[in-house]
Amino acid sequence: MIYSFGGHDLLGECSRRDLPIERLKSVVAWNISKLRPVLFGQAPYNPVLGETHHVSSGHINVLIERVSHHPPVSALQATHEEENIDVMWVQHFIPKFRGAYVELEVKGKRVMKLQSRKETYDMNQPRLVIRLVPVPRADWAGKMKIKCPETDLEAELHLVSDSFIERFRGNNNRAVKGKISESSSGSKLYDIFGNWDRTISAKNLKTGEVEVLYYANESISGLKPPTVKNLKEVMESESAMVWSEVSEGILNKDWERAREAKKAVEEKQRKSLKQREVSGESWVPQHFSVVKNGKDWDCTPLQPTVPRAPLVITEAHEDIMN
Repeated sequence: MIYSFGGHDLLGECSRRDLPIERLKSVVAWNISKLRPVLFGQAPYNPVLGETHHVSSGHINVLIERVSHHPPVSALQATHEEENIDVMWVQHFIPKFRGAYVELEVKGKRVMKLQSRKETYDMNQPRLVIRLVPVPRADWAGKMKIKCPETDLEAELHLVSDSFIERFRGNNNRAVKGKISESSSGSKLYDIFGNWDRTISAKNLKTGEVEVLYYANESISGLKPPTVKNLKEVMESESAMVWSEVSEGILNKDWERAREAKKAVEEKQRKSLKQREVSGESWVPQHFSVVKNGKDWDCTPLQPTVPRAPLVITEAHEDIMN
């Protein structure tokens, strides 16, 4: 997910800041902006093997590909042309059943490279907790860590999950507590606190000054879908193409058409799988080199940067990566 903030995209701010500590705080804000309240329920779309999403907004180009279906694994590459920033991640989920709820551990590599600063930021993703009682719902919880070896700085954020009683009372406390520290000495520089769906602040432990790092409302307001700039350049694997008939059925409230269209997409996938099994061929992703090591996955983009996309978001403050 890439967003802008206050008229300036949050990803670009990660490299624009002059001081290393300011750049890390911007990376923290960008990471928090990727969190969204999760809608619980049955989704009409289940990404298929090889499905892609290629989209641009401003100076940012993003390419996502489903590189494995069993288990479901997605890879992402993003390029900020103006600030010379590269983002790459691969993610998959490991479910753990806990009785009244299910934990989905998000595994995979997440890296942001500020090429102009010669800095690399390694990141992870919190867990997704799906609770079954008192009412079904899903939310983010657990620890996020961001580390930059070149600057000797790191941030650690804890997403606080509400207790069963608080959930039962209908409270919605998406709190964040954390810190920014020097990696080598462990010396704490900032306290971080707030709610990831509202406001996140940082307190300088040396001066006592408090600043707001992130406003959720300003970051995610006015979100719109991309539009097609050049239909001839849209790949057949693009999500909008794969699910076009399903979407038309849903928009027209023609549920039978939507169901049949979804069955057709799934049947095409099953047929392709059988053909590969008969011929002994393995699936090869279009845009990433994939390596599996036990339960871990790693992906390397085949191209150094993401080109401009035929799908474009024209507004400066749009969400273009999901």
